[in-house]
Amino acid sequence: MKIVFTGGGSGGHFYPIIAVSQELVRLLEKEGFIDTKMYYISNAPYNEELLKQNHLIYKQNKTGKLRVYFSPLNIFDAILTFFATIRAFFQLFFIYPDVVFSKGAYPSFPVTIAAWLLRIPIIIHESDSVPGRANKFAGKFAKRIAISYPEAAQYFPPEKVALTGNPIRSELLDLPKINVREMFDFADHAPIIFVTGGSQGAQIINDTMINAGPKILESYQIVHQVGQQNFANFKAAMDIILQDHPYKNRYKIFPYLDTQQMNAVGRTASLIISRGGSSIFEIAIWGTPSIIIPISKTNGDHQRKNAYAYARTGACSVIEEHNLTPNLFLAEINRVCSNEEIMARMKEATKLFAKKDAALKIAIEILGVLKSHLPNKIENN
Repeated sequence: MKIVFTGGGSGGHFYPIIAVSQELVRLLEKEGFIDTKMYYISNAPYNEELLKQNHLIYKQNKTGKLRVYFSPLNIFDAILTFFATIRAFFQLFFIYPDVVFSKGAYPSFPVTIAAWLLRIPIIIHESDSVPGRANKFAGKFAKRIAISYPEAAQYFPPEKVALTGNPIRSELLDLPKINVREMFDFADHAPIIFVTGGSQGAQIINDTMINAGPKILESYQIVHQVGQQNFANFKAAMDIILQDHPYKNRYKIFPYLDTQQMNAVGRTASLIISRGGSSIFEIAIWGTPSIIIPISKTNGDHQRKNAYAYARTGACSVIEEHNLTPNLFLAEINRVCSNEEIMARMKEATKLFAKKDAALKIAIEILGVLKSHLPNKIENN
């Protein structure tokens, strides 16, 4: 049995693929397949160590960038994409997988086109409430389409759609509870606010914290993932601003948090400040109230639409970038955290939104396509 995974070069595409591959291996072993080979095709490996740990063979296929605006580079990138499609065709031809699973984004485009040309079954997963262009296109010839938000169903043929949720790695689901106050060396028991813009950080959130942080510290403790590129400048600025602050030890600044740290603080925090990408699903799994600050300019405006789709469940509040001021930011934090009814309602809503078995549901969809595509091979195995 051979399976190819493909998707964009961000953690929002990569980690769900890892989660699905883990569940799929378990399912296939139950079906008697112990010699499954899995491949990952993308423009970059993202995390080579995690690929090795999960026995995914990496095949590089660099492609161009799809822009929605005019640029002379569009011609160059169109040529890159053309050759990437040819390269993907030969990669799939020599692997000849039984199925291709795509997480979307432009690096997946050449692979899904090649799979369609070779008549290899395709399954896609859409994380956003509004599909990206690559998945909209692939959805026309995909066998099954898994979605995270009910709002995404309207963009695909209804008979192909399965509402699965967004896959979360087993490492995030199975980690033991840890004493966060010891982990981050907090001296008192003030409520914890976890601020993150993702692994890369978010400049506008960091800038807001520069202005609002000192006031927030009067009532709360902060764990702030600022991003590797922003870390040195942000920490230097905060060290100066908080130099004489009586609660300066309540502010913990990190360039990046590992899985254990993220899971620990995400579960323990009273409130999470985050973007509107795939981190929403992790926040829901943790069961933590949140304030979502979506990126204002994304393809298809998907972060804003994700944020409001999540807010409609009652699990979060939303502040748009153009409204984000230190005073409004602080007021919204206090509004949520000081009202036990709001906090309880948000926590309850996260439970209804979270789908811990999303990776398993998608793995079952993949297995279903395999069974329909290769009935004799599977039944006689």
